[in-house]
Amino acid sequence: MLTTPQKRLQAALVEETESEWQPQVRAQAREQAATSGGMMVHVVAYFGFAASGSSDDGRERHITTAISPTYVQQILQLQESGATEEELHPVVAQAVTESYFTEWGTRSQGLRADFTHVQSIDFEF
Repeated sequence: MLTTPQKRLQAALVEETESEWQPQVRAQAREQAATSGGMMVHVVAYFGFAASGSSDDGRERHITTAISPTYVQQILQLQESGATEEELHPVVAQAVTESYFTEWGTRSQGLRADFTHVQSIDFEF
């Protein structure tokens, strides 16, 4: 009597489980991020600012911040529709401005951060 499946059977079971299970797990994570949880974004880019009285000159920044479900939903919809990374930049810049630079609207009213020379954008659920 075999106590463990043969290697071929074991590999087939793992492959089938991953093909059925992983898409469901990813879909659940995306749904939660877009409705309640938000997600983290890691951005390396040159940030410039537009605001009255802003004395902070633009410069390259490495930013990791949580973004709200509202922006997550927009980003996921753009990705699903086949948007390029460049087409995501305005939404990500707006999300980072809100969460990182204005701290959800509690400071720097009217600040707008734009980024250029994007080296990387990574999303984490």
